[in-house]
Amino acid sequence: MTDTITDHTVQERSITVLRALLTEAGRAALEWNTWSEPGRSGGVDILPLYATEAPQNATAFLVRFAPGAHGDLHEHLGHELMFVLEGELINDNGDRYRAGDLVIEPPGSVHRVRTETGVTALGVRQGPTVSRETA
Repeated sequence: MTDTITDHTVQERSITVLRALLTEAGRAALEWNTWSEPGRSGGVDILPLYATEAPQNATAFLVRFAPGAHGDLHEHLGHELMFVLEGELINDNGDRYRAGDLVIEPPGSVHRVRTETGVTALGVRQGPTVSRETA
C-alpha cells in the first residue's frame, strides 16, 4: 500500500496561500490597500484575492474595517458570501455577525454594512455590485 493520492501527471501551477488568517499577527502581515468609494467611510482596507472577467465579474477579497467604519450602499447582482474572521459586522437591518459567522446575501440584496468594534472578513462575490448611493 502506498500513500500516493496522485494517479495523474502533476500540473505546474501558481497557488496563493495566505497563512494564519485567524491570528492578529497573520492579518497584520498582509499588504492592505485603502478601499475608497463614494459612500464608503475612511478606515476601510481591502486585499484583492482574485477577480474574473466579464460577464461573471466574480471577486474574492479580504476586507478590514476600522472601528466606526462603514461601507457604501450597494446592490448585489450575484450572491455574496462574507465570512467574519474577527470583530463584528453590522448589517443595515440590525443583524450582527461575529467571528466564525458565514453570511450569504442573495442577488438583488441592497444593503450597507458597518462596524462599531472593527471587523475583518473574507468576501466572495459571484457578480458585481451596483452603487445605490444618492448624490
